[in-house]
Amino acid sequence: MNNDQRWARGERVRPEQAPRWERSVIEKLATESIKEQRRSRRWGIFFKLLGFGYFAAVLVLAFGKGLLNFPLGEAEKHTAIIDVSGPIAIGEPANADRIVAGVKAAFEDENTAGVILRINSPGGSPVQSGRIFDEVRRLRAEHSETPLYAVIEDLCASGGYYIAAAADQIFADKASLVGSIGVRSGGFGFVDTMEKLGVERRLITSGNNKAFLDPFSPLKDDEVNHMESLLADIHEQFKSVVREGRGDALSDDEDVFNGLIWTGEQAVANGLVDKIGSEMTVAREIFDAEKLVNFTPQDGLLSQITDGVGVSFASGLVSRLSNLNIGY
Repeated sequence: MNNDQRWARGERVRPEQAPRWERSVIEKLATESIKEQRRSRRWGIFFKLLGFGYFAAVLVLAFGKGLLNFPLGEAEKHTAIIDVSGPIAIGEPANADRIVAGVKAAFEDENTAGVILRINSPGGSPVQSGRIFDEVRRLRAEHSETPLYAVIEDLCASGGYYIAAAADQIFADKASLVGSIGVRSGGFGFVDTMEKLGVERRLITSGNNKAFLDPFSPLKDDEVNHMESLLADIHEQFKSVVREGRGDALSDDEDVFNGLIWTGEQAVANGLVDKIGSEMTVAREIFDAEKLVNFTPQDGLLSQITDGVGVSFASGLVSRLSNLNIGY
C-alpha cells in the first residue's frame, strides 16, 4: 500500500510522506504563518516606537527647559538672566559650578546686551558664595563691555548678598528683604537627653580636639572660643567683599554688618542697594534689550528626580545634626 492509499484511509503518515498536494498546502500554511508572525512583530515594533516617540515629545514639551543646558543660539539682542534661587550649596541648584557656567555662557553670547543675576536666596555656603563672587568678577573684567547687574526678588540674605556685591549695580523691590551680613553656626546638644535615657557616651579619639563640638558631649569654653574666632574671621572676609563690591555707595555705618536685614527702601538708604526696580527695569531702561533669555543651566529630568531625592535628604540631615555647620 502506497502513501496516498494510506493517507486516504486516514492513517498517520509523516509530512514528507503525504501526497504532493497536501505537502504543498502544509508548506503554504507554514509560510503564511511565518509571514504573519513577522508582520505582527513589525507592527509591534512600530507601535512601540510610536509610543516612545509620543512619550518623548510629551517630556520635551513638559520639561523642555530641563533637557537643555543653555539657549540654542539667540539671534536677537537680549538681556541674559541667571537665577540664583534657594540655598547656595553643593547639591543645590544655586551652586558655584552651575551659576558660574551660566554667567560664562551669557557673557560669551555675542547678542547679550547685559547680564542680570536674579537673586532670591537666604544664603548658604561661604565657600560656594565666594567662588561665585570671584568668578563673576573675573568674567566681568574679561567682558568689560557687557554690564552685569544684580536684581533682588523677595530675599537676598547672607551668601545671596555676597554674590550680589559682585555686580556693577544692585536693584531691588521696595519690599525685598536685603542684608544679613554675618556668619552663623548652629547645632544641637543631647547631653541631658542621653542621661535621662540612660545612654552612655563612648568616644575614643587620637587628638585632643578631634571631637570638637561633639553634640553628645558638654560644651567646652576653649572650643566655643575657637569657633567664635572662626566665625569672626569669615565675617571679616564677608565685610571685605561687600566693601570691595559696593565702594563709595556703602554707608559708613558699621551696623550694615551686624547681621540684620532691611527692606529694599532701607537698603537704598544704607547703600546696600542702588535703586528700586526689577529685571524689566534694568533690561528696558539700562540695557535697552527688553527680551529676556534665561541662561541658568538646567539638569535633565532624571537628574532632577534622583539628585533632588538623594542629595537633598542626605545633606539636609547632616547639616541639621552637625555642630560644624557654618553658613552665611
